Amino acid sequence: MADHAPGSLQDLMDGVPDLVDYFTNDTKAPHDKDNMSLSPIPAEYTNWYEEQRAWRNSVLLFDQCHHMPESFISGPDALRLLGEVGVNNLRNFGPLKARQYYAVNYNGYFIGECILQHLDDGRFELISGMHLQNWVQFNAETGGYDVEVVRDHQTSMNPRGRTFYRYQLDGPNAAAMFDELCDGGAPDMPFFSLARVRIRGHSALALRHSVAGHGGVELSGPADEGADMLRILLETGERHGLLRSGLKTYYSVQAEVGWVGYPTPAIYDDERMRAFREWLPATSWEARTQLGGSFRSSDIADYYVTPWDLGLEKRIDLNHAFIGRDALLQMANRRHRVKRMLVWDADDVTRIFRSRLEPGVPFKHMDMPKASYSFQQVDEVRAGAGQLVGVSGYVGYTANESKFLSVAFLDPDHADLGNELYVVWGEPDGGSRKPNVEPHRQTKVKTTVATAPYSSQVREMKNASLVHAQAG
Repeated sequence: MADHAPGSLQDLMDGVPDLVDYFTNDTKAPHDKDNMSLSPIPAEYTNWYEEQRAWRNSVLLFDQCHHMPESFISGPDALRLLGEVGVNNLRNFGPLKARQYYAVNYNGYFIGECILQHLDDGRFELISGMHLQNWVQFNAETGGYDVEVVRDHQTSMNPRGRTFYRYQLDGPNAAAMFDELCDGGAPDMPFFSLARVRIRGHSALALRHSVAGHGGVELSGPADEGADMLRILLETGERHGLLRSGLKTYYSVQAEVGWVGYPTPAIYDDERMRAFREWLPATSWEARTQLGGSFRSSDIADYYVTPWDLGLEKRIDLNHAFIGRDALLQMANRRHRVKRMLVWDADDVTRIFRSRLEPGVPFKHMDMPKASYSFQQVDEVRAGAGQLVGVSGYVGYTANESKFLSVAFLDPDHADLGNELYVVWGEPDGGSRKPNVEPHRQTKVKTTVATAPYSSQVREMKNASLVHAQAG
């Protein structure tokens, strides 16, 4: 990977006097969610408002064929590699099982997350999570493992074309639609399990998965069958109230469900990560990460998160050797930030919009439905007395709740449900040099602390998924 790039991430860092300033002002976010021109999916198929409502009221079709990188890992040491890089319990991880898989650095800070699937042909597949896929490949190549790693990048970086199509059905009608699709009816599948199904003459791999808390399913198969499968899904979906999700809807779901995708990878400051940084090209996602928001620190490590910040501590299995195990063991008894949702005050949000109709410099604009404007959005959260008590990101509007919500990592003394805090909205000094950030002034937005995820249906689904994973 590094052999074909002009320089490495480490070379870039060596030439940048202030890494945080560089990532704040001079990089362009590499992900489709921040640069929708990278994806062939339109912003809206109908309108984002009704598309959001479909995942709560009928069924929504997410086209995931283009934006998610994938890796296929095979060979005698494949499971050992994954076990020694990731924090997860992979004992009894047989074919047709799936996991939410993540890894930390040597100090216990988060690098990245993927969906890990054990395919029925014996290979392991990592889906989404470019940072973690890079870290896995680096360890595969440098750690003496007898494995083969085949990368399948997202469409914008992949002139060869994708390996699999991938479509997700979600919403209260998704289960009935899936049952109608499957020859002989849908199999009994707990969350995060896989099954091979037949759909109108096609063999497809089904993952029981949901972002909205229903009996959702993700279907994948050979890319050259993708167009025919899409036709079948659209025809069948007419009887179930199906709508297609455009990019606006797809990337606004995080604000409602509380999932944190792509936090700042903890790779930039530890000398033990130097070899990885020298392996990564200067064109990698890690070299093109982008910081934004009202929180500013000169230390890149202040942007890192822990498994506890993300609410993933229950997925840590300390009963095996892996990178970062000793650090996590020592961190376990410390005080940790708590993941919460923040409900933004309607009057303050209205005041932000109203500023565009008044004289003078307005407040930072809030797009709808996704208001976050940076790859890693980090806004200050402060208590009434002004003290910094956490950070907030992934802010957006949900039509299902008629609210602006964001995901926050809060000091536990200020994380009680119903507590009132405020978010500093907008960047300091009139805004950064990011071309998508207009001149603006900062303001404070009152918020109320709520559960993460905000939807009770999503909380129940996540609990079911965790129980299934722990059962092996």
